[in-house]
Amino acid sequence: MDVRICSKVTCGASASATLTYDYADSMVVVGPLSTRVEPHGYDLCARHAARLRVPRGWRVVRREPLREVD
Repeated sequence: MDVRICSKVTCGASASATLTYDYADSMVVVGPLSTRVEPHGYDLCARHAARLRVPRGWRVVRREPLREVD
């Protein structure tokens, strides 16, 4: 498996989240790292995912990883 790195230009950290935009609803969705590289997704390290800033009037939806049930 290839290591995916953060999409931020000056960052070389391992990605841990994937960001996608929903322009129609002025929304940004940040969730667990997607299982595959998506053309409209941006992989982010934990630091950049936590510090994400969006334009005024936009909202951020944060999705947590699914947890296994015993």
